[in-house]
Amino acid sequence: MALRELPGIALITGAGSGIGRDSAFAFAAAGVRGILLTDINLSTAEQTLAECRKHATNPSFRAVALKCDVRQPEQVDQMITRCVAEFGRIDYGVHCAGIGRQTLSVMTEASTAASLQEYDLLYSVNVKGTLLVLGALCKQMATQESRIVTGRNGPRNVGRGSIVCLSSGNGYVAEPNKGAYTTMKHAIMAIMKTAALENAALGIRVNALCPAWTETPMHQRDTVLLPMTAPMIEKYTPLGRTAMPEEVGDTIVFLCSDSASYITGTGLMIDGGVSLSLHVG
Repeated sequence: MALRELPGIALITGAGSGIGRDSAFAFAAAGVRGILLTDINLSTAEQTLAECRKHATNPSFRAVALKCDVRQPEQVDQMITRCVAEFGRIDYGVHCAGIGRQTLSVMTEASTAASLQEYDLLYSVNVKGTLLVLGALCKQMATQESRIVTGRNGPRNVGRGSIVCLSSGNGYVAEPNKGAYTTMKHAIMAIMKTAALENAALGIRVNALCPAWTETPMHQRDTVLLPMTAPMIEKYTPLGRTAMPEEVGDTIVFLCSDSASYITGTGLMIDGGVSLSLHVG
């Protein structure tokens, strides 16, 4: 089946900036009827909402912005409740809320107070947040009716919903000076795979997107922490550049679409070929 418009309802966390923001634009352009945009910073989510309207192709398109701290179970539950109250269901759940490395810590310093603080912070947002959001999305989607679509070979059940969480190339490989971040991205992969396995029989697909360096505010902060990042990308990435946010956002839309209805439990790398070979020197 060729990629078709997405007619349903999307919920996006971390929608105020970076990949979450561009995902919102991609869903609006793909024809969704509605989007709930959440971020810990409400004003940035509202800015995304205003921009979404410029990209929307569905004449009935509507978006709602909501403040949500994904570390707080009650706020995550309220997010789900608000989306269902506004739109009736959640077809596409996209979890992009997360934070990057805070320092250039190395493993030999893992027992220092600063390093432990970074591990605790990244765990609370990136791992606990993913666990709470995916759990809440699966619980809601399990109550929804499955959708049937007709393709070239006849009708097929595309399930009750699709979830994509944002991991990283660091969910597969390690990187110097990035121990805490790499640890959390590996943990996200484990949560995703478990959710995919446990919810497959319910018709809920769960996947992860694993981008390498992408032009986002998080990446820009990384290049300040480690100025050698830019020349390293140019040297070691076969495509010779960072990803544009839309190259990641468009892939999220694909994973949520009916065209990906047989894909679940997968961590899809978007890395410009950087993982293709061993680089020495």
